Amino acid sequence: MAESADFTKGGGREGPAAKAGLGRLACTSLVVGNMIGSGIFLLPSSLAPYGGISIAGWALTTAGALCLALVFARLASLVPKAGGPYAYTRAGFGDFAGFWVAWGYWISTWAGNAAIAVAMVSYLRIFVPGLEGSTFLACAAAAVAVWALTWVNCRGIRAAGWVQVATTVLKLVPLASIAFFGIFWMEPGHFIPFNWSGDSAFSAVSAAAALTLWSFLGLEAATIPADAVDRPARTIPRATVAGTVIVAAVYVLGTVAVMGALPPDLLAKSGAPFADAARALWGDWAYYFVGFGAVVSAFGALNGWILVQGQLPMAAARDRLFPRRFGRLSKAGVPAFGLVASSLLITILLAFNYSGSRGLVGIFNFVILLATLSTLVPYAFCAMAELMIYVQDRPRFRSERLAGSSAIALIAFAYTVWAIYGSGAEAVLYGFLLLVAGIPVYVWLRRQQSREAEASQRR
Repeated sequence: MAESADFTKGGGREGPAAKAGLGRLACTSLVVGNMIGSGIFLLPSSLAPYGGISIAGWALTTAGALCLALVFARLASLVPKAGGPYAYTRAGFGDFAGFWVAWGYWISTWAGNAAIAVAMVSYLRIFVPGLEGSTFLACAAAAVAVWALTWVNCRGIRAAGWVQVATTVLKLVPLASIAFFGIFWMEPGHFIPFNWSGDSAFSAVSAAAALTLWSFLGLEAATIPADAVDRPARTIPRATVAGTVIVAAVYVLGTVAVMGALPPDLLAKSGAPFADAARALWGDWAYYFVGFGAVVSAFGALNGWILVQGQLPMAAARDRLFPRRFGRLSKAGVPAFGLVASSLLITILLAFNYSGSRGLVGIFNFVILLATLSTLVPYAFCAMAELMIYVQDRPRFRSERLAGSSAIALIAFAYTVWAIYGSGAEAVLYGFLLLVAGIPVYVWLRRQQSREAEASQRR
């Protein structure tokens, strides 16, 4: 496994050196902002058929997410390099596994960004009714948001960080208002019976946990731009764990408050459960207030993931595991080529989504499902990468007590495998095919490297 034992040294970079600029607040905002996108604003409706027992599903998912957060926090200290899941997988399993994770994660990032842009426009229709009847305007609005945030990220890591802090605060205000104040208006009768599904308690909790899992994707966001973080070995672990705890509190309390505010039958039919709960509690102004928060939430998540779509391939390119152009930095110290290339792919997906063809829309939605699955595979690799690092460098860790860390890593791995299983056989099959499609790219990269080595020997 080439270079797998060199855990702390960064690869060579091309272009100006990136200046460290993200502190703990910006990193925590990146974690919170990337996790809280548009999904949470619809999730209470999805959980309504299960009733109050879905809170147990939240608890199970939160426990798994916290184990993953602790794994990433530990890995951020062991391998303080940019690239997050890619860098950790490469350190534990070598070049090919690192490339495989980088390939799948990069595809999942820009495909997921297209979905976030679509969701943002769907909430924006509350304030711009003209978007409702015009697919062209809806597509244009989504594309404008993508390219505006691409421009912000191309200006530098600090600009993207400030946008992330601002949007995270704005999105948390409406959610936290319902989560922490809505409980005082709860109707206890809405939680009776506790299990509305009619299935066994185990089945109901498992189903609810599978639904809530997607809301925690992105907890690793602060690990990816590690080279642009102040004191990454300290800042990233604290931001990752703190961000996950904040999101878990808002999610669980918010879901309880919404379920307590709306009757189960109405909640199940709601297309905007947080906004409808706010209207039921405080009137029409609250409905628009929460609707605005949903737009800002999707906008902020889009900003955070656009940052990631440039940083992760940049880290792989430095190690010569991605095309070299992805590793070049602009005068602002950012991977502008990766940002622009990924946003072009997002724009193409948006055009397909709004083309009016049911087949293309169906394909688009399935790509998003694959994108979600593609983030779970790196989670599994990273959970085991921590143990591989311990095995490969035993003298370094001989004096440490690793039983606790190993137990958490194993729990995180088991939880991730369960989540992959819950994605469904079809998604797993096509997700595997998507990863296999990257193998020829890896062979091409190695062929290029061999030619360069032969040319240098001739000189």
